[in-house]
Amino acid sequence: QVQLVESGGGLVQAGASLRLSCAASERTFSMDFMGWFRQVDGKEREFVATIRWSTGTTYYGDSVKGRFTISRDNVKNTVYLQMNSLKPEDTAVYYCAADRLPNYRTYRDRNRYADWGQGTQVTVSS
Repeated sequence: QVQLVESGGGLVQAGASLRLSCAASERTFSMDFMGWFRQVDGKEREFVATIRWSTGTTYYGDSVKGRFTISRDNVKNTVYLQMNSLKPEDTAVYYCAADRLPNYRTYRDRNRYADWGQGTQVTVSS
């Protein structure tokens, strides 16, 4: 099981930026995507962004497209989420996740991802 440790959450005002980090204890050959989801109490966990380790291809949820950028550092086994122009509706607990192959679920499906971090709170005030 891969251990994922997130950092970088906090309280900011609307319009500000934050960068989240997710360090993986290892990167296995079965790991294809590593990404971010977010969750607000009482709601389902929402897809935010994901990146394919092998190619660097990125995908984003519609609500963050153009504002958030996901990237990776292959040497550090770390994925980053740069969040710009933050809005109050971005307030949530952000979770890092890694999948395992073989896997036939879409990259947006939270059930594709087998390993999860503990979550980091992001709060955006208006």
